[in-house]
Amino acid sequence: MPRAQPPDTVVLFDGVCNLCNGTVLFIIDRDPDARIRFAALQSQRAAALLAPHGVVPKEEPDSFVLLQDGKLYERSTAALRVARMLKGPWRFLYAFIVVPRPLRDLVYRIIARNRYRWFGREAQCRIPTPELRARFLPETAP
Repeated sequence: MPRAQPPDTVVLFDGVCNLCNGTVLFIIDRDPDARIRFAALQSQRAAALLAPHGVVPKEEPDSFVLLQDGKLYERSTAALRVARMLKGPWRFLYAFIVVPRPLRDLVYRIIARNRYRWFGREAQCRIPTPELRARFLPETAP
């Protein structure tokens, strides 16, 4: 039996971060066509998706990751590419891609470094409601 292909667009996020979980819900609400799937960076699935890109997940994730059409995007670039896919005015945030990446990522890193202090964290990854479960990849790799 052939292995299942990963979806074309996957967001990998820190599953215990309240800001990250809120961001996932924000994306889901603005992606009514369900083009984007999700997995926690702490999952085996994320490790399997990142391995072909030579990335090993950290114990304490510090990045928002977008896997799209076989390419990996991190930090501000990932966030802006996701914004471009959303319904409504959010897609226009992609215009900030013209800001040099080091400057964009500096702002991203400040937020990432303080996200637990500012927004809190959970003891473990949240379990999605049955309605949202279809948007998340299984925790374990196929």
